[in-house]
Amino acid sequence: MCVPVQVGGKAAGSLGVTLPYDRERDFAREAELLGVVASMIGQAVRVHTLVETEGQRLLMENDQLRQELRERYEFRNIKKKGRFELADGGTLFLDEVGELSPSTQVKLLRALQEREFERLGGVKPIRVDVRVIAASNGDLEGAMRQGAFREDLYYRLNVFSIFMPALRDRKPDILLLVDHFAEKYSSVLGRSVRRISTPAIDLLMAYHWPGN
Repeated sequence: MCVPVQVGGKAAGSLGVTLPYDRERDFAREAELLGVVASMIGQAVRVHTLVETEGQRLLMENDQLRQELRERYEFRNIKKKGRFELADGGTLFLDEVGELSPSTQVKLLRALQEREFERLGGVKPIRVDVRVIAASNGDLEGAMRQGAFREDLYYRLNVFSIFMPALRDRKPDILLLVDHFAEKYSSVLGRSVRRISTPAIDLLMAYHWPGN
């Protein structure tokens, strides 16, 4: 008597037994019992396969994490130059300063006031001469009133301010921008584009332009 052993709905082998012939033997019942045993074997094989596969996956993931840690913390990546040090003698552009955390705001304020900072893990201050240009899309004055942005840092940064109105408030610039990008991408794509269509310009002029 032989029944299939299935793993995941697919035949993975068979289970067979040799029974002496007996006219009174209930072969249907014994086949049913043998099928139950085969099903249990199939489940055991399936669980073993899943455990083995998961173990292999965890080993690969562990090796990958170890490699990433080695690359991140190997010696050549320690005690490393930051933005301020790289910009020494030049200009550093800080975008979205309104998103800086309180602790970072303190560090930035110190760098601006004292013109020095310490590297992460460093033991001595490093002096730099850096011109800082800061930009923000948010309302820094409102953030100050709410206590989310330091007032002393705001006035240290706001020495000379340039306000850039939204594009929706300077619609005549749209045509200049259209000409600029048409010329730029015609060169990139190797195609001759003199101007975009009038309906397209009308759509651009009618758009509400929620940002820049």
